Amino acid sequence: MTESMAIALGIFVLAVLSGMIGFGVALAAIPFLSLFLPDLVHQVQPLGIMLGGVTALFAAAGFHRSGLVDWRVGGGLAALAGLASPLGVLLAQRVDPTVIWSAYFGSAGYMLWRLMVVRPLPRAPARQRFWLAALVVPMAAFSTFVGAGVGFLLVPTLIAFGFEPKRAAGTNAVVVVAQSASALAFHLPRAQLDGALTAWLVVAGAFGAYSGARLTSLRLSNQQFKYVFVGLMSALLLYRLYRLLV
Repeated sequence: MTESMAIALGIFVLAVLSGMIGFGVALAAIPFLSLFLPDLVHQVQPLGIMLGGVTALFAAAGFHRSGLVDWRVGGGLAALAGLASPLGVLLAQRVDPTVIWSAYFGSAGYMLWRLMVVRPLPRAPARQRFWLAALVVPMAAFSTFVGAGVGFLLVPTLIAFGFEPKRAAGTNAVVVVAQSASALAFHLPRAQLDGALTAWLVVAGAFGAYSGARLTSLRLSNQQFKYVFVGLMSALLLYRLYRLLV
């Protein structure tokens, strides 16, 4: 097996699991891709964001097919996230990678904790939309700064505001598509991407994300997909932290 095929297989697995909770694969792909690519800002982040957008698009299609996307909420949040995400790209291009990795590990750890302990609040639609709109802007800018989609912050927030977890996942996927497209446009002028490897990973990620979304929609309970994703992300984060320290 060539290295490109091995990376594509890894992205496929991560895309299935990310697609199960409506994330683009970027959050999980960042530590995985960094095992093979040396440049965080010009190789890993642009490729991760591209894959995040593609996988979120196919995850959204899978959730939409099951009626699990709130298009009214998702459309508005997507527009705001798309406008805010370039701020994170511009900051990432001017900051030491050590700072980015520190922010990444801290925010990813927060996401894992929130997925396990979040409890929904009573839904109040008008107030809910206001606070979601206010929160998605800094969430989008920060998540793009660390090279990830907004989902690791937005999905727990949507659940906290009363969204059923599967609907939160499907709605978030729509937001991540817009955010990733906007961020990628600002990354591409300085990106250093291998065309053949990128093509392999896009195909693997798209197929994996759609499969993961359909699997969640049809087969798994909310608690089951939380445990699967939290376990995998914890393992990846610990391994990447070990590689950075030794």
